[in-house]
Amino acid sequence: QVQLIESGGGLVQAGESLRLSCSASGRTFSTDLMGWFRQAPGKEREYVAGNVWGGYYYSDSVKGRFTISRDNAKNTVYLQMNSLKPEDTAVYYCAARISFTESYKYWGQGTQVTVSS
Repeated sequence: QVQLIESGGGLVQAGESLRLSCSASGRTFSTDLMGWFRQAPGKEREYVAGNVWGGYYYSDSVKGRFTISRDNAKNTVYLQMNSLKPEDTAVYYCAARISFTESYKYWGQGTQVTVSS
């Protein structure tokens, strides 16, 4: 059974930073097959950051502010979020897939990030 456990969410003020962590257990994933999504109330889920063939993907809304990184030894992926804005408020989900050509299949429970103005 695959488990993805996120941590690091919280309440911050605009301009501050947070780092989210996601650890995988139950199956050995290559951490470059793990990514981050978010969903704000009343909005569709948004793909925020992940590894793709030859590099990294970042949504336009976070490009230049968020950075995805990984620690293969810990089977953990991180999302460093800087210069946070109120519009970044959402539940952030870690996800994993089997290969770059497949959709994300495994999901964490989510961690709430709230940015106050």
